[in-house]
Amino acid sequence: MAVTALLLTAACGGGGGPADAGGVTLTYALWDDVQQGAYQQCADAFHKANPDITIKISQSAWDQYWQNLTTQMVSGGAPDVITMQASYYPQFVANGQLLDIQPMVTADKIDLGQYWPGLADLWVKDGKRYGLPKDWDTIAIVYNVDMAKKAGVDMSGLTWNPADGGTFEKAIAHLTVDANGKRGDEPGFDKTKVAVHGIVPELNDGSQGQNGWGDLAVSNGFTFIDKNPFGTRYFYDSPKLAETADWFRRLADKGYATPYDKTSSLGPDTMLNAGKGALGITGSWMIRTYLDSKSQKFAFAPLPTGPQGRKSAFNGLADVIYAGTEHKDAAWKWVRFLGSTGCQDIVADNAVVFPAITSSVERALKAHKAAGRDVRLFVDEAEAPGGTFLLPVSDHGDEINQIVSTAMEEVWLGQKDARTALTAANQKVNALFSGG
Repeated sequence: MAVTALLLTAACGGGGGPADAGGVTLTYALWDDVQQGAYQQCADAFHKANPDITIKISQSAWDQYWQNLTTQMVSGGAPDVITMQASYYPQFVANGQLLDIQPMVTADKIDLGQYWPGLADLWVKDGKRYGLPKDWDTIAIVYNVDMAKKAGVDMSGLTWNPADGGTFEKAIAHLTVDANGKRGDEPGFDKTKVAVHGIVPELNDGSQGQNGWGDLAVSNGFTFIDKNPFGTRYFYDSPKLAETADWFRRLADKGYATPYDKTSSLGPDTMLNAGKGALGITGSWMIRTYLDSKSQKFAFAPLPTGPQGRKSAFNGLADVIYAGTEHKDAAWKWVRFLGSTGCQDIVADNAVVFPAITSSVERALKAHKAAGRDVRLFVDEAEAPGGTFLLPVSDHGDEINQIVSTAMEEVWLGQKDARTALTAANQKVNALFSGG
């Protein structure tokens, strides 16, 4: 890993280097290999319009991406332009590692109203702006079509509550099958020998639970933080969150959900593609991964409706500029293009993610439809009044992630009950803001 980081650092060269005949090469970092092709097309179009600027894309997987980036920032050799997740960027801002682009946004009169409501505001701290929105995502149920059909389970209109799980748990139980062919809700079901689990939950999901527990907790009345973005008081000690976590834990105890150690090491998509599970909860960035699967036939269904309604996490990425780049003007030109319809329409036509610019979203839907993918429900969730919530953005994000992840792991492993673990974690989290 250290060798990889050094190689990438050398490739980045502290903000790019000379290209052909006196031009400039900018390094652009992203983590999603599925999206790389679309952004290469953007890079080619940009280079055609700006022959003196060449874009070199550096792609690495999620975990390695952040490890590399941290190392590169410290060494002074980070990529010129960086794909950034909202909950991660405050730590880089605190260290003075990201460029304030508000002066350029103002000078070039960038229309921030072209972006999906709420996205542009995520990237402002203390009057300074650090990114232009590139995409957004919502969350849904992904399920195995053949398994649901064989079980006679209707995946539309499911309900959920933390007491008995509602019709969502009933569906999960009936989709669970043991080694003898007994379903989870049938007499004689053997929870010690499960062939297909009803749900493969993504429990190793940081401090936000974007792919499952966070969505259901908010639908149960849970609120992450007092103000978003940049609140200073978290509520991980909420009984509404503890109830939700306990429910997920009970699913595993009943044999309906894959054990935590399996899902945390293999990942839900691996388990579902292997036919070891019937459904999961995932984001719109995984559309192609599931609907283009060669091993199983998948479809999407809306999240279940909880006591406070259906609630999907709503998140978006942005492109930011490394403060140490030697080519600020060229980097801004690239970021400006990435945040324009010029690039976002290209991304839409590739049908990989939903672009941040609202006019490009319909193009993405048309591209998916042309490829035989029905994904309208992700947009329906985004458009539903009160149907989404922004993932929390605050200082100390990396420390909060570690604290809450540890507490959640104690719950999933049965070491502590949720109320005890999360109350202790919340005290540690809020102490970060009080200096305690």
